[in-house]
Amino acid sequence: MSVIKKLSQIFSGSSSMEKEAVENPVESDQPTEPKNPFAEQPPVQRRVMQPTVLMEQVEATGATDQILIKAQPSRDNEQCKFMVNRPLFEGRSWLFSNFEGAAGSPLAEALFSVESVETLLVHDSTLVVTKTGGKGLPAWEALAKEVGGALRKLVEAGTALIAQDIVDKIPTEEVVRKDIQKVIDTEVNPGVAGHGGRITLTAVTGNTVTIEMGGGCQGCSAADLTLKQGIHSAFRKAAPYVGAIYDETDHAAGSNPYYS
Repeated sequence: MSVIKKLSQIFSGSSSMEKEAVENPVESDQPTEPKNPFAEQPPVQRRVMQPTVLMEQVEATGATDQILIKAQPSRDNEQCKFMVNRPLFEGRSWLFSNFEGAAGSPLAEALFSVESVETLLVHDSTLVVTKTGGKGLPAWEALAKEVGGALRKLVEAGTALIAQDIVDKIPTEEVVRKDIQKVIDTEVNPGVAGHGGRITLTAVTGNTVTIEMGGGCQGCSAADLTLKQGIHSAFRKAAPYVGAIYDETDHAAGSNPYYS
């Protein structure tokens, strides 16, 4: 199945339930009081939720030779981000989607040896780890310490963490931009155009790509699924040397999301 069809199915599938909810509201036997349209309504309070920090070194003032590592899981607990005050893959990024691809890279070889580690995404001085099994904060508490300990040993060793053949695969930023823009123009945008959406390439740094979703994609309930299953796969299929892919869309500001 083409990526274009996948994108169409993703949008249509997620929105059908929303349409049913609107057309078939649940009736209640409880009497309701008439609403006063002139009643003063309190302003909606927005609350910013920050993920719990599992592991953090206290930063020393001034210059320090101490290796500082901070581990912070995502809000959905599917991933954990490790931030180090040392470069892991300076100026570049790389996705290790399985153990087979770790050969020759000390960073990936060591961390895939940790039980429950499923994927690794290294970008400059950060590492995003996805674990196998279910979600849940307790699982990260033990895993974060184990990953952090292995990471510290690797950094202390002072050797290259990523295989040289991976470095040699990464082309110039101009090539990355050209290849990704071609995928957007010929495959991705035609797939989301029918839903009023569009994807814009906003930045390329090394082999790291940043995009923005607009039109019907901005604020759509299927946007995250579209990004992961449609756009990511299309980018990596056409340009397998692409590392991190970021979405800088402000989905909370979307005013015209697509719902069929």
